[in-house]
Amino acid sequence: MLTLPRRWLALIGVSLATFMTFLDNNVVNVALPSIQRDLGLSISALEWVVSSYILVFAGLMLVGGRLADLFGRRRMFLSGLAVFTFASLLAGLAGDETMLIGARVLQGVGAAAAIPPTLAIIAGLFPDESERTKAVGVWSAIGALALALGPFTGGVISQHMDWGWIFLINVPFGIATFALTALTLDETRDQVRPRLDLPGLVTSTVALFAITYALIEGQGKGWTSTVILSCFALGAVALAAFIIVEMRSADPMVDMSMFRSRVFSGGVVTMMLWGFGVMGIYFFTAMYLQNVLALSPTMAGAAFIPMALSMVAISPIAPIAARRLGTNVTVALGVTGIVGALLDISTVGEGGRFIDLVLPFVAFGVGSGLLMAPLNTAVMGQMPAASAGAAGAVINASREISALLGVTVVGAILTTRAAASAHDGAAPLTAFLDGYRFAIIIAAAIVAVGIPIALLTLRPNRHAAPQVIVEEPIAVPL
Repeated sequence: MLTLPRRWLALIGVSLATFMTFLDNNVVNVALPSIQRDLGLSISALEWVVSSYILVFAGLMLVGGRLADLFGRRRMFLSGLAVFTFASLLAGLAGDETMLIGARVLQGVGAAAAIPPTLAIIAGLFPDESERTKAVGVWSAIGALALALGPFTGGVISQHMDWGWIFLINVPFGIATFALTALTLDETRDQVRPRLDLPGLVTSTVALFAITYALIEGQGKGWTSTVILSCFALGAVALAAFIIVEMRSADPMVDMSMFRSRVFSGGVVTMMLWGFGVMGIYFFTAMYLQNVLALSPTMAGAAFIPMALSMVAISPIAPIAARRLGTNVTVALGVTGIVGALLDISTVGEGGRFIDLVLPFVAFGVGSGLLMAPLNTAVMGQMPAASAGAAGAVINASREISALLGVTVVGAILTTRAAASAHDGAAPLTAFLDGYRFAIIIAAAIVAVGIPIALLTLRPNRHAAPQVIVEEPIAVPL
C-alpha cells in the first residue's frame, strides 16, 4: 500500500492534470479577439478553435475510460498527459488556422485519455472512505478553480504577452506533472476487462462531428445547401445507429438501461441544458465585452470571476436547500436564476457598462451553485455502486457535449441573425450585437426547458428504497 505522502503527491499530480485540461475549455475564450486579429480568422474559424477541443474530448471520453480499464489507468493517464502537453506546445507555436485547430484536436485526444481514469485512480489511492472523500473534494475544488481562473488567465496573457502563451504555459506544468505522477502512481486495471466498443465509438464520433460541422459551417455554406443538409442527415442516422448499437451490445460504452431511471434521465438532460447555457455565455460574452464594451482582455477575463466565486460560495448551501425544499425545487430554482441572468444580459446594449453585468453574472453563478451539488447527489444516488463509474462517465461526457452544442447552436443563431442585420445595412459591430442579444434570448428559452424537467423528474419517489450516495462528484470544466 502506498505511504500517505506518496499517495497525496499522486493526488496533486492527477489534480494538476485535471486543472490543465479543464482550463483549456475556457482559457481560450477571452483571447479569441487577439487570435482573430493575429491570424485573421472568421467567426466560424474561432468556433472551431474552441469546439475542436471539446468535440474530441467529448467524443472520446467514454472510450478513454474503457481503454484505461483495458490497458491500465496509469499507462493511459500518462500517455494522455504526454499527448496533451505536446499538443499544447504545437498550439502555442501555431501560425495559422490549420495548425492551431489541428493542435486543439490533438489536445482533445490527450485530455480524453488522461481524464476518464482520474476518479478510479483516486479511489485506488484512497481505499479509506473518509480519506477518499477528502481527496475527491480536493480534485473537485481544483477542477472548479479552472472555471474561475480560465477567462482571467487568458485575458492577462493575451493582453500582456503573446496569446500563444495560453497554451505554452501547459508545457512546463505538463512535464512536471508527468514526472510527479510517473514516480508516485502504481498501475491498476479492472479484474474483468471489458471489450472495446468500436461500433459505438464510430457511430458516436460520426454523429458528433457531422452535427458540429453543419452547425458551424451552415451560415457560410447555406443552411439549405446539399453539404449542410447531408451532414444533418448523417448526424441523425449515426445517432440513431449509436442508440441501436448500444442497446444490442453485450458490452456497450453507454448502458442504455440507466436511462430507465426517471431521475437519471432528467438529471442528465438538466445538466446538458446547464452546460449549454454556460458555454453560450462564456464564448460569445467574452467577445462582446471586448468588441462592444471595449474592455481590455484582462478586464474581460476578470468580469467572469464574480460568477465563479458566487457559484463556489453558494455550493455548500445548496444541499441544505435541497433537504428543506426538495432536490427538484432547488434545481429548478437554480435553472430559473440562470435563465433570468441570460435574459438580463441580453438587455445590455452597445452603451452598457461592466457594472451592468455584475448582477446577472452573480445570478448565473448562484443558479449554477444551487444546481450542481443537489443534481449530482440525486443522479448518482440512483445508481448502484457497480454502475457508479459508468454513470459518472455518461454525465461527464454529456456535459462536454452540451458545451459543444452551446458554442455551435448559439453561434449558428448569432451568425445567421448578424448576417441578416448586415444585409439590411447594419454596421459590423451593430450586426454582431443584434445577433448576440438575439442568440442569448434563444439560449435562455432553451435552458428554461430545464425548469419543468427538473420539477417533474427529480421529485422524490415515495416508494423508493433509501438511496446510497456515491462519492462521484461532477467537476466543472467549462
